[in-house]
Formats: sequence, C-alpha cells, structure tokens
Amino acid sequence: MNFALQWPRTLASRLWLVFLAGLILAQALTFAAQYYERYQSTKTAMLGNFEHDTATSIAILDRLPATERVEWTKRLQRRNYDYLLREHDPGVPLVSNDLAATAAQSLQASLGRDYDLTFVQLPGPQQHFQAQVRLTDGSPVTIDVRPSVRPLSPWLPFVLFGQLILMIGCTWLAVRIAIRPLSRLAEAVENLDPNAHPVQLDEKGPREVAYAARAFNTMQARIAEYLKERMQLLAAISHDLQTPITRMKLRAEFMDDSAEKDKLSNDLSEIEHLVREGVAYARSVHGATEANCRINLDSFLDSLVFDYQDTGQAVSLSGKNGAIIETRPHALHRILVNLVDNALKYAGTAEVEITGTANTGIAISVLDRGTGIPEEVLADVFKPFYRVESSRNRSTGGAGLGLAIAQQLATAIGGSLSLRNREGGGLCVTLNLRSDQ
Repeated sequence: MNFALQWPRTLASRLWLVFLAGLILAQALTFAAQYYERYQSTKTAMLGNFEHDTATSIAILDRLPATERVEWTKRLQRRNYDYLLREHDPGVPLVSNDLAATAAQSLQASLGRDYDLTFVQLPGPQQHFQAQVRLTDGSPVTIDVRPSVRPLSPWLPFVLFGQLILMIGCTWLAVRIAIRPLSRLAEAVENLDPNAHPVQLDEKGPREVAYAARAFNTMQARIAEYLKERMQLLAAISHDLQTPITRMKLRAEFMDDSAEKDKLSNDLSEIEHLVREGVAYARSVHGATEANCRINLDSFLDSLVFDYQDTGQAVSLSGKNGAIIETRPHALHRILVNLVDNALKYAGTAEVEITGTANTGIAISVLDRGTGIPEEVLADVFKPFYRVESSRNRSTGGAGLGLAIAQQLATAIGGSLSLRNREGGGLCVTLNLRSDQ
C-alpha cells in the first residue's frame, strides 16, 4: 500500500505545522549539540578525576599495613568504582571502542608505569570491567569499574517539557494573531450585502491588516454607490415613463371602440403595471431610510388580515405571541402584502402564521395550497423579473418583482426570507426576524 502525505487544507493547520515543526526541530538540534558538548566535557572531567584518584588510592593502599587496607577501601570507594582486596573475576578481553576501554587506557596511563595491570570485561547490561594490580608486597588489588557518563541533570527533562509547552503556546498565539484578521475579512466578504447597512472592518492593527481592511471598506462603499446609482437610474426611467404612458392611455380613450382599442388599453395597463413595479423595486433597496418604531405585532397582523377579509379575500391568521418589536412598519407591511398577494394569485387562499418570540426570533409564514415551485428554481424566484410561469401573460405570471421586492425589504429591516414546498402541495414563505428586532 502507498501512503501519501497530504498537506493540511486550512491555513491555520499549515501555519501550526510549519511553526511547531520548525521550533521542535530547532530545539532538537540545540539539545543534541548541548548534549554532545556536555557528554564530551563530562567524559573528559570524569577520566581526569579517575586517573588522579586511582593513582592516589593505590599509592595509599600500597603504603598501608595489610590489616588496615580493608578499612581504607571503604573510604576510597566511589560511585562508579571501588577497590577489592582479591583477584579479579573471570571475564573476557576488553572491547577497544567503548567507554570501558577508554577508562582502561586512563588507568594504564596513571598506574602502568609503576604496576602491572590486568584487564577483564564482565558481561552484563551495563559496562563493567576490572583492573588488577599487585602491590609491593605481592597482594592483589582489583579496581572494580562501572563507567558511566551522565551529561543530563535529573531536572532537565522537566525543563524540556516546559519548553515544549511554551513553544506550543507561542505557536498557537502566533497562528491566532496571523489568522484572526484573515478570518474577519473572509467573514465580512461572505456577509457582504450592498442592500444592507455596510459593516466597516476595523482598520487598526499591523500595517498589512489595516491596508486590507481599508481596501475592503473602500470596495464595499464603491459597490454600494454603484448599486445606488443603478437603482436611481431604474427609478428615474420608470418614473419618467409614467407620464407618456398616461398620455397614451388618455388618447386611447378618445379612439373609437374596437378590438384594437381594447388591445392597446391592455398593453398600456401592463406597461404601467411593470413601470410601477420597477419603481417599487428601486425604492425597496432604500427601505432602510424609513424610521424605526415600536409596534404590537399581533395587532399589526390582525389589521393586515382584516383588510383582506373586508374585501372578501380568503386570508386567515393563526398564532399569537404578544411581541412588541421595533421595525419599519411600512416596509414590513409591503413584504407581507406581496407574499399574501402571491398566495391569493396562485392558490386563491392564504394563511398567515406567526411563531417564535421576541427573545428567540420571530417567524411570520404565509402558506398556501397552490402548485408550489419546483425545487430546482426555489433560489431563482428572488431574482428581479424572474417568473416561474413561462408565458408572457402578466395576469398569470406577474412582473416577476414581488418576491424580489419582498427580499430587498426584508434585508433592509434586518430579516430574511426563505421558501419551501409544503407536504401535500403548496408553498410556505417565511419572514424571519432576528430576536433583536
């Protein structure tokens, strides 16, 4: 099986990997260099002390009476070696390339000029050898050596572990500092909506971060200005068209009754309706200019539904929540009127339903039992002039601006619209208002 290393997908993970791997590698190289230097220094110091101490100890034992040597061997004993007043143990010849051989060479250098030395290596997991000398009176003395070098102090692993924790913390802080501005910028770009109040990025911080924030804020302002100009152009054209359309309708009234007159009047009515919808759509972009005020939502919806019922329309209301919300009532009224009119147009009936509270978020749904909308075009119906009904008949398909206007106004008041097909047929359009409305 072939295992391929995969580069992390997120920038934070990559920075984590690069920083942490680099710091750990640098720490490992530093530790290896220090370990080697301390090992050599400790080895040199140990061998120097070993040569001097063994030479002194053998000289003392050689000058002492035989009866006093046992007591002195206890005084001369060290952590890595001691003195035995006997022949050496059975063993094997020394290996020439290990620490024991190096220590044996030190003994040979310090004692070999005055005494005959015999070396044997004892088998075992730890390096262990014995060196035997004969004193002036012929008595054997065996130097039992267990050479070892400890370049590391017992507390050093805890210090290294603390350094590792510190490196992880510094890496996390560095990654967070580097990623946070980028995350804020990505979030701002994702939530960029020229129709809503622009949210300015904070232009403080490092030079690069401040420059990116200023560039984004400038871009956001340019997009909003461009959209405003487009909407003003659409509103101006639509408004200016109303005057010649009105004159044409008046002139058509003076024409003799005929089929051509009726067709011309119908065409002019459709054009006038389309122009009015264009003006309404252009104005909906600037729905945020309406002042906020507090309303009783239940009373507001009761009034809306009663107005339809007074004209004989099949509109009903279900649900109560007693919420007092702060919103733009004219924009909210236009949204709900567009949704209810669509339901009446395509299904003949409409049901307004309210759920949620002012603390958890309010949802106002308009439901019908019409034919619904195909799932693949649910997201397209909010586009201006998009019509699910493919004919050019305005009486059946409308101008294609009702839901677009409702969506624009919903955004302007800080809400959102969502669509879904109902089980058993029909459509549910929900206006979601945030809990801080």
